[in-house]
Amino acid sequence: MAAARALMVSRLAAASAFAPLPSRLRPPAPVGRTPFPRAALHSSAPRPAARVALVLSGCGVYDGTEIHEASAILVHLSRGGAEVQIFAPDVPQMHVIDHTKGQPSESETRNVLTESARIARGKIADLATLSAANHDAAIFPGGFGAAKNLLCCIAPVLAAKVLRGVEVTVGHEQEEGGKWPYAGTAEAIKALGAKHCVKGVAEAHVDLKNKVVTTPAFMCETALHHIHDGVGAMVKKVLELTGK
Repeated sequence: MAAARALMVSRLAAASAFAPLPSRLRPPAPVGRTPFPRAALHSSAPRPAARVALVLSGCGVYDGTEIHEASAILVHLSRGGAEVQIFAPDVPQMHVIDHTKGQPSESETRNVLTESARIARGKIADLATLSAANHDAAIFPGGFGAAKNLLCCIAPVLAAKVLRGVEVTVGHEQEEGGKWPYAGTAEAIKALGAKHCVKGVAEAHVDLKNKVVTTPAFMCETALHHIHDGVGAMVKKVLELTGK
């Protein structure tokens, strides 16, 4: 890389040493042809932005999408220059949780798409309209809504459910005194035929074969900024896999 950089610098220096001739001394341009501007030789087309689908499952950790995870993902996607479109299924929630008590609110019913629109600030589409051909990647934030309103368990387990032998992480495999309260999820992943990879909360695991990236996030009881860092590592790897 250093050699290539040095070569490029020397070429630019040589080019700048030849000042353009005065217009009265320049040869006339061929008839019917427009002189090619020298600046165009050094221009390049802008890189296309990665098109990412963000799939939500409601609004709230116990019955929908974990809001901090979704927000962190959106921040890192914005910083990475991605084009984001948000989706959620237009279906009733499995149930509604009173988050002040951590208990079901028996008298309430809510719609997953309507609730997810709170996080999306209204810019959201029905999950049924999502087409893989229109996106380079899809990201599923965690939260119990991924289990209750999308498929069978929390977000990394979605991949384990549909991709046989996929490698994912939900963090550590032992509770370690309560630091990893959902460590048992790793066994559920293995039972589905997937491989669980132990990772720290600020890390992301990349399955290059299946192009799946996962991070523990709130599977760990830790400070919010560590969760944010792990989400950032995941988003960075996702954007790298898109090649954009």
